[in-house]
Amino acid sequence: MKKLFTLLFFLGVLTSYGQSRTIPIDTMVITTHNTTVKGQNFSYTATTGMQPVWDDDGYAIATLFYTYYKRNNIKDSANRPLVFSFNGGPGSASVWMHVAYTGPRILNIDDEGYPVQPYGFKNNPNSIIDVADIVFVNPVNTGYSRMIPDIEGGMPDREHFFGINADIEYLAEWVSTFVTRNNRWESPKYIIGESYGGTRVMGLSLELQNSQWMYLNGVIMVSPADYKVLRNGGPVSSALNLPYFTAAAWYHKMLPNTLQSKDLLEILPEAEDYAINTLIPALAKGGFISDAERQSVAEKMAYYSGLSKKSILQHNLVVPNRFFWKELLRDKTGQTIGRLDSRYLGIDKMEAGIRPDYSPELTSWLHSFTPAINHYIKKELKFVTDVKYNMFGPVRPWNNENDNTRDNLRQAMAENPYLKVLNQSGYYDGATTYFNAKYTQWQIDPSGKMKDRFYFKGYRSGHMMYLRNEDLIKANDDLRTFIKNTSAKGKAAKY
Repeated sequence: MKKLFTLLFFLGVLTSYGQSRTIPIDTMVITTHNTTVKGQNFSYTATTGMQPVWDDDGYAIATLFYTYYKRNNIKDSANRPLVFSFNGGPGSASVWMHVAYTGPRILNIDDEGYPVQPYGFKNNPNSIIDVADIVFVNPVNTGYSRMIPDIEGGMPDREHFFGINADIEYLAEWVSTFVTRNNRWESPKYIIGESYGGTRVMGLSLELQNSQWMYLNGVIMVSPADYKVLRNGGPVSSALNLPYFTAAAWYHKMLPNTLQSKDLLEILPEAEDYAINTLIPALAKGGFISDAERQSVAEKMAYYSGLSKKSILQHNLVVPNRFFWKELLRDKTGQTIGRLDSRYLGIDKMEAGIRPDYSPELTSWLHSFTPAINHYIKKELKFVTDVKYNMFGPVRPWNNENDNTRDNLRQAMAENPYLKVLNQSGYYDGATTYFNAKYTQWQIDPSGKMKDRFYFKGYRSGHMMYLRNEDLIKANDDLRTFIKNTSAKGKAAKY
C-alpha cells in the first residue's frame, strides 16, 4: 500500500510538471471594487481576460490580455466615454499607464517617481475613471497576450502582428469586437497611446473609420514617437533636440546664469525659436557653412545646452542625444542622465565614453512596476496564470515600412469633424522630445485649417510624466478637460 501511494505521488508530480504553460484563448474574470477619486467615492467593475484575434477564416491566431474598468450605477451609459489605452515599444505591455497614470490603482512610488518598498499598489485618487471607462490593451507578445498555434501546432505568420500597418489592422478589428461584445457602440470613444503608441493611435484613428466604421471623439498621444523624424535624421531631427537639451541642463543647473536664473517655461520659447529659425538653416548648410557662422552657432548651442563649445564643434554642430546624456555632468559629478527621463542619474564604469552604459530611469521603473503589476493582477483582479507577464515582449523584427500614420490622422480628422487631438509630453524626455511632438502636430495638417483641434500640454518630468505626483494630478485633469471639450453635446458632426 505504501509503495502504491509513493508511486501515485510521483506520477502526480510528473503529471503536474508535464503540463504545458498556456493561456486561455477566450476568458474573463469579473471583480467589483470601490475607489475615491477627487473626493467622490463610487464602485466599479474590473473585467480582466483574454479576447481572441481571428484570421480571415474565423480561426483564432492570437489572444490579447486586457483589463476593462467600468464605473457602476451610471444612468446615462450612452454618453459615458470609453477610452482604449495602448503603450508603445513596440513590444511594451500596457502596464505603464495602467498602474501609474489613468487606472484606478497605482504602484507604490515616491512623489518624484522613484521605487519604494514594500512593493505594491494603492488607490489612484486622480484616475479618469470618474469621467470615463477604460480598457487597457496588450498587443501580441506583451503582457499575457500570445499567438495561438493551429491544430497541428504551427504558429501563425509573424507578419500578421509585428509591423506598423499589421499592428494597426488587427488591433482595429480587436477594438471593434470588444465594443460589440460589451455593447459600447453608443459611447463617445477615445484612444490613448504612449511613445510608439503615438504612432499606433495615429494610424488606428483612420483604420477604425475605414475598416470598422468606428468614429472617435479624441486621439491622445503621450510622449509620442514620430518615426518620420526620429529615424530620418538630418538638420530638422537634430535641431529639434536643442530645447530638450535646454530643459535637462536647466534641471541640473548647468546653464549660464542668465538662463538658469529664469523659470523653465521662460527660457524654452527662446530655445525653440533658435532651433527653428537659426539652427535648422545652419545645419542644412552642412560642411559649406562659413567658419564665422559655425563658431556663432556652436557658441549659442553651448549657451542653450550646457555643453562646451568645443564638444559641439567636435560633433560638427550635430550632437547626438546619447552623447548629451553622457557629457552634461561628466566634469561636474561624473554621472550620466536618463534617456527617457533626464532627472534620473546613473553611474557608468568609466566617465570616458560617448554614451551611457545603461538607462537609469528604465531600470528604476522596472524595479517598481514589475512586482506591482504581477501582484495586482493576481491579488486584486483575481487573474491567475503561470504564463509570464511580458513587460517587454519579443516582437522584432518589426516592419516599419509604409508609415503613413501622420497623414492617416489628418485624413481621419478631415473626415470626422468631431475628432480632436491632445498631446502630452514631459520636458525632460530625451527619447521622444517634447519639441519633436510639437513639430509633429505642426506637420499633420499643412493646410492649417484644423489647427484649433490640436492641444499640447507639457510637464516638468520625462517620458512617463505621470510618475511625478504633481504631474499625475495635472495630466489626469488635462485628460478630463479634453474629454469634456470633445463631447458632442448634441452638436452635429459637420463643418
